[in-house]
Amino acid sequence: MVGHQVSPAEFHGKHITVAGLGVSGVSAARALAGLGARVTVVDGGDGPALRERARVLTDQGVTVRLGDADTLPEGTDLVVTSPGWKPESPLFAAAAEAGVDVVGDVEIAWRLRGEDAAPWLAITGTNGKTTTVQMLASILEAAGLRTAAVGNIGTPIIDVVLGDQPHDVLAVELSSYQLHWAPSLRAHSAAVLNVAPDHLDWHGSMRAYAADKGRIYEGNTVACVYNVEDPRTEHLVREADVEEGCRAIGFTLGAPGPSMLGVVEGLLVDRAFVENRQQQAQELAEVADIAPSAGPAAPHNIANALAAAALARAFGVPPEAVRDGLRAFRPDAHRIAHVAEVDGVVYVDDSKATNPHAAQASLAAYESIVWIAGGLAKGATFDELVTASAKRLRGVVLIGADRALIREALARHAPDVPVVDLDRTDTGAMAAAVREAARLAGPGDTVLMAPACASMDMFTNYNKRGEAFAEAVRALETGRGADE
Repeated sequence: MVGHQVSPAEFHGKHITVAGLGVSGVSAARALAGLGARVTVVDGGDGPALRERARVLTDQGVTVRLGDADTLPEGTDLVVTSPGWKPESPLFAAAAEAGVDVVGDVEIAWRLRGEDAAPWLAITGTNGKTTTVQMLASILEAAGLRTAAVGNIGTPIIDVVLGDQPHDVLAVELSSYQLHWAPSLRAHSAAVLNVAPDHLDWHGSMRAYAADKGRIYEGNTVACVYNVEDPRTEHLVREADVEEGCRAIGFTLGAPGPSMLGVVEGLLVDRAFVENRQQQAQELAEVADIAPSAGPAAPHNIANALAAAALARAFGVPPEAVRDGLRAFRPDAHRIAHVAEVDGVVYVDDSKATNPHAAQASLAAYESIVWIAGGLAKGATFDELVTASAKRLRGVVLIGADRALIREALARHAPDVPVVDLDRTDTGAMAAAVREAARLAGPGDTVLMAPACASMDMFTNYNKRGEAFAEAVRALETGRGADE
């Protein structure tokens, strides 16, 4: 495997500043201190939770500085940042002035992997990363391989790289933030699922955001997997500097051409990793095999399954393992999850649809929809989303701080669709939204909570928002919600 590697001994005695006391920051600080580095963690926040984390790290020999994230500790040799810290942060400006490198925990994990380390199959994209990584891990496990789903998915990759558990291959989810701070990463194979406007306040422009996504292809050795329906992803492959012999592999919801995976008559088929890809195709699974317990597969989850299958096939996984892995896969909560059917109306929770691109994919899965939307827009616009989805909308219920942006897009592009604008941002607004949606819906309709916005104006996170929706639907089931 190519890429920058160092001996763990090279960190011994180095003064390393870790930016951020979140999950990845704590993981990096603990690991680096364990390698003999002199570690200082800085975080601009304070409070009971941070102080408790600080206490635990202090007991392990780490210095923690709360309430000051701008000043570079004297003598710093390297800064390791948590993913969310913006590139223009004063701490990084001070590091640049002092000639000190800034990298992320993914970069540290990559540098610390051993000579016989498990290859990385890496996935990024605006939407679908976690689902696809979990699908990939399920397929790899079905092939009898020792693997783990790691990275942005919740398990810090540095813990896995330095852990005692052996792996044959890792399924790695990477955000644009993590890729920005991982300059020497070189994966076995990688996929960009899609690229749509998101986190532009962090990256500064769509061009910079896409470029950071494209870093995942740099130095790939076997396959760069791209989305045929998203030309940006193919452009990123064309721009990447890969190892000689690395192939571009497309995935499509239509019939695949050579060097692609796609769908033919309800079957997932492979025309990339077969002996004669000009004339042959290998059946991998049925569309119905994709998380069968979750109901009919939405188009975007079929695309996710194809991307996962492409990476698995690039690693040499046999066709039957793709089928068995997809059958065994179970999606996380709040991702286009069927909650209940009440009076002939199906209620679906896709609280994870936190941007317009994700919401559009969710809306495309249903024919007649009462849509619950709104929250924090994060600078997003909604004209393209509404234009693409207008014919499917039976009604819309709006909640949250930036609901006016969606209301205005609906007025421009879907003026005949009934809209209920709930002028409230308290958590009880979700119960009211579900009641209004039930009033607008009729038998055969789907009430879809796919907000297209972040949740933090009303809820702690998208999980809490999804739980509030499910609770309100259950109240409808029992009759408690009808007259509240």
